[in-house]
Amino acid sequence: METISGYVEHIIFQNRENGYTVMNLMSEGGEVTCVGICKGLEQGENISARGEYVEHPVYGSQFKISGYQTVAPKDSVSMERYLGSGAVKGVGAALAARIVKKFGDDTFRIIEEEPERLVEVKGISERKAREIAVQMEEKKDLREALVYLQQYGISNALAVKIYDTYGMNLYGVMKENPYRLAEDITGVGFKIADEIAAKIGIHTDSDYRIRSGIFYTLMQAVVEGHCYLPVNILLERAHILLSVPEENIRPQLDNMMMDKKLVIKGDCVFASSYYYAELNCARMLHQLNIPMLEGENLPSQDSAIRLRLEKLAQSLEMELDELQLEAVTECIHNGLFVLSGGPGTGKTTTINMIIRYFEAEGLDIFLAAPTGRAAKRMTEATGYEARTIHRMLELNSALSDEDSRKVSFERNQENPLETDVVIIDEMSMVDIQLFQSLLKAIAPGTRLILVGDVNQLPSVGPGQVLRDIMNSKAFPMVVLQKIFRQAEKSDIVVNAHRINKGEQIKLDNKSKDFFLLERNDVNVIYKHMIQLIQDMLPKYVDASCFDIQVLTPMRKGSLGCETLNGILQRYLNPPDSHKREYTVGDTVYREGDKVMQIKNNYQLEWEIVSKYGIPIDKGTGVFNGDMGRILEINEAASVLTVEYDEHRRVTYPFSMLDELELCYAVTIHKSQGSEYPAVVIPLLGGPRMLFNRNLLYTGITRARSCVTILGSSDTVRSMIDNVAENCRYTALRERILELDTEMQREA
Repeated sequence: METISGYVEHIIFQNRENGYTVMNLMSEGGEVTCVGICKGLEQGENISARGEYVEHPVYGSQFKISGYQTVAPKDSVSMERYLGSGAVKGVGAALAARIVKKFGDDTFRIIEEEPERLVEVKGISERKAREIAVQMEEKKDLREALVYLQQYGISNALAVKIYDTYGMNLYGVMKENPYRLAEDITGVGFKIADEIAAKIGIHTDSDYRIRSGIFYTLMQAVVEGHCYLPVNILLERAHILLSVPEENIRPQLDNMMMDKKLVIKGDCVFASSYYYAELNCARMLHQLNIPMLEGENLPSQDSAIRLRLEKLAQSLEMELDELQLEAVTECIHNGLFVLSGGPGTGKTTTINMIIRYFEAEGLDIFLAAPTGRAAKRMTEATGYEARTIHRMLELNSALSDEDSRKVSFERNQENPLETDVVIIDEMSMVDIQLFQSLLKAIAPGTRLILVGDVNQLPSVGPGQVLRDIMNSKAFPMVVLQKIFRQAEKSDIVVNAHRINKGEQIKLDNKSKDFFLLERNDVNVIYKHMIQLIQDMLPKYVDASCFDIQVLTPMRKGSLGCETLNGILQRYLNPPDSHKREYTVGDTVYREGDKVMQIKNNYQLEWEIVSKYGIPIDKGTGVFNGDMGRILEINEAASVLTVEYDEHRRVTYPFSMLDELELCYAVTIHKSQGSEYPAVVIPLLGGPRMLFNRNLLYTGITRARSCVTILGSSDTVRSMIDNVAENCRYTALRERILELDTEMQREA
């Protein structure tokens, strides 16, 4: 183990999630390339790092850091660098150089003990000298806090967050209950707090540790899509995490309930925020579910409404069946309505009729969907502008990075949407938190129409909102079932419905839009996948090769999207002297690449520019699942520009490229809400819980004109037979029914 010291001259790459950093360190022996976990480390800092030199096959000699600590500036060079870094407001590089030239290694003592002497430096007045001294005194407490926190392996960036949160109270927090960090500070989870607590000497059976572990276990369940955990599963998971007997964990559930951290209903344990999210949604749904009165000048009799609808359909050359007419009538009569159905059953036609009817009545209508691609499809299908739900609710762009977990919208209960009708498509993708924000922005008296296919995969975020609402049977609802004549010509639609019913499908390749190529060798699948995307499918569906999407059940493995993206990039966007590229870890980003945003970022700015390069619209927010193309890589500025749907351009600093990944191939989960001219689905086999009917149904319904499955027909048949789904622990249905019972009793 060796130790090197120096200052961080340049950070080449830093993963903001795990802290993996590649940087140039200027040491006494010259510049050294260092790699390792250095979360929060910033350019200009002085560090002492422990580790060993390793030889990278591509990048040569590197110093692999196993641990490090920041070092306070002690010599004049370090002091000048610190003062000129912007740490002291009003002191730039030139003034910092003059101060240090005057006082040398005694600079910091002079500023702290004899600040009046700063006037000896040209350009510093008595007032400025006082300001510098005050700032340095304020920063002295911070520097001392940093030194104190460094002994527990806490990075400078995290130490600053801790100091900003607790001030001089941090010493008490660290000694008594360092697990508070996980609750109070963004970016600190249980595991980081637990590591700190272990170094401080907190016992493993500490009440604070057990409570924090319980909360962490529930938050991990939220990542899996759950809104609660059954008590026995929670205790089992917490026991594995904490290595503490379950009998020590159980009493803390009651304590946390008393502190209002948890809500326990029967055997179900909720983090309070998720219990109240479901309860609030149930309450607001009931508030919206009111009969629409005659005062709106809408005909109250079904016969009159039917007559008007038939005339309107005739004038618009639309054909509606009985269920569709019933759906439109229910929308007219009720403040809340749910419309569901599989592909080809006429959801779009029904939505169009609803829009035309309300438009003829002079009502204002807002259309929205969870993702940009889904909103774009809605716009194309209706001819009316549809926005993402985030844009419709006017995402608060004033949020700082520290507030990213406290997402807020300008539209809420105090400032509701100013419209008469709100129609939300692709409701299966909406999680409980976004749904709560949506409902808060809709005032009673506004019609809310929820549209979606309940048989699609559930939302990436927690909850299964559409399924729970429909299963409650508490609100007006129509499920369209008839496949219309035009859709009947599509084997994609016909097969989707057969799969959904558990019926086996024909795989004889006599179809015009649904094919299975029996291939059992992974390398052969790679070869034919490239042939299909490059040569065959673009002509067949009249689209570019970049419009063809590979959908796979998995991220890992030989047919997972991580492996497939590297292979497809090599053939669909190969290296070219005219294309700039930038490498991060094992991923090469190249101009022209298809990429996807893989986490919600509410602060990222986007702009839409005219053909002359003039910005014509701008906003904030890029969301998990948004897909685009890399327009430009600028190494001089260390930025990469991506163009998303609606021509939104986003510039990413290289340090944020961990939020992007190649998307020539994506998981079927990530494809929700999207539609592609053609999809290619590699299927050879995998985990039974994943390879189910629900997944296959979702994958093939992403295709507009052609589905090609590369792999095993036996796998397809077993997926159709497999009705197993990953169970989600949600309780929106129960909260709806509880309130329904209360309202009936009061009535």
